[in-house]
Amino acid sequence: MLRSLRKPAAPRNFPSHPGARFYFDRVHPIAHTFGPITLHWYGVLVAAGFLLGLWTASRRAPRAGVAGEMIADLGPWLIVGALVGARALYVATYWREQFAGGPVWEVFMIHHGGLVYYGGLAGAALACALYARIRHLPLWRVADVLAPSIALGSVLGRLGCLMNGCCYGRACALPWAVRFPEGHETHPPGQSAVPVHPTQVYDALLNLALYGGLAWLFRQRKFDGQVFALYLMGYALTRSFVELFRGDYSADHLYAGLTPAHLASILAFGAGAVLLVVLRRRGAAQGR
Repeated sequence: MLRSLRKPAAPRNFPSHPGARFYFDRVHPIAHTFGPITLHWYGVLVAAGFLLGLWTASRRAPRAGVAGEMIADLGPWLIVGALVGARALYVATYWREQFAGGPVWEVFMIHHGGLVYYGGLAGAALACALYARIRHLPLWRVADVLAPSIALGSVLGRLGCLMNGCCYGRACALPWAVRFPEGHETHPPGQSAVPVHPTQVYDALLNLALYGGLAWLFRQRKFDGQVFALYLMGYALTRSFVELFRGDYSADHLYAGLTPAHLASILAFGAGAVLLVVLRRRGAAQGR
């Protein structure tokens, strides 16, 4: 349920656009400091999203014949799998720019930023599959229970990105454009802030809509794995749409105009489509 968090790209020259209606001058990555302990908004909101998602999934589980306690026990597995997968993909993607030649411990400093959603999804999926095998649970039924809650947790995760100032959009002059405080990549010191697309808000709203659709579908599902497969396809489409407005990628990470998330979304959509066909046939063969 982690959302993608990338360290802000190096400062870039944005064209000037007038008229941003919203100015997030209170946006700051740090929520509070307790002596030597610093609490980051991203961590707070991601944790809240995870707990909300886990709670809603445990409430949904009995409708699929799965004990809610089983879903709650799955929580630590998902956390570890998601963190390892999300960080591993980020480090692999940005090794040359941010980690090569630097201190090795920076690889583990996730509170500095650097979690890729699709890596987290893959890591959590592997952890879930291992847990289901050990506990003798029906994997695809558990995946269906979790799918709507993944989208719901993502809503708060993206708001964490907004507070962190990462995953921001391209410059625009739309009425709902946002401006970040001085020091942000889009607001160089001594210059006017550049209005940008609030891509974090776009993603949060689309995930909320996706959650509503999947939660409804869960009650209508025809076979195990249907909801999860449609989550993969639905998220791939919504994420690809939001990526069209992203402005924090450097030219080195664009491929024929496509972002890394676009490429991952193509794979996710394809995987969801294959799962939908295969699991539908399996469900039909089993009389579901």
